[in-house]
Parts: sequence; C-alpha cells; structure tokens
Amino acid sequence: MATMIHTTREELLQQRASLLAEVHMSYEQLRTRAAAYNLSTDELDVWHTIEGIDYLLEGDS
Repeated sequence: MATMIHTTREELLQQRASLLAEVHMSYEQLRTRAAAYNLSTDELDVWHTIEGIDYLLEGDS
C-alpha cells in the first residue's frame, strides 16, 4: 500500500520559499536559468521540487 503525505497549502508555500532561499534566487531567476539549462545539480533538484509544489498548489485552487 502506498504512503500518502498530507500537507497544507501554507506548508507547501513555506517549503517553496525555503527552497528558493536555499539557492539564493527568486522564482523568476531560477526559472530563467532552468530555461537556459544553466543550473547546478542541486539547483536543478530545487527547480524540479518547486515545479512539483506548484503543480500541487494549482490543484488546490
């Protein structure tokens, strides 16, 4: 049986903000660098995680 993790919208927003702070970039800076394939491995991990968070936040609207 699969494990499900339940998080609130506020927790997702906090995690998103923490990830951006971790790479010292705004969302726009990170998105631009991702589009140009100019991210380190760690930054790319953050980008993919933020994409997942944004997907979940869209579904929560």
